[in-house]
Amino acid sequence: MVSQANDDSAWEAPVQVSRSKPAALSLPGELAARAAFLAKLHREPGIDKWVERVVRERVELEEFAYAEAKKKLAS
Repeated sequence: MVSQANDDSAWEAPVQVSRSKPAALSLPGELAARAAFLAKLHREPGIDKWVERVVRERVELEEFAYAEAKKKLAS
């Protein structure tokens, strides 16, 4: 409730949250050149943003496929 916002006893203990450290990746030169071309084609500001988007999309796709396979095996 808003009325309890300033009442310290109404709050739970604080939770400590930390960011995960970014991982550095290296790509073979030819693959990096191909990725740079595609990043430009997709009008991304930089190859790093394009690679991040592609990896994120692929991870989501793989997670979905894994969850579906698990459901099929469970039934």
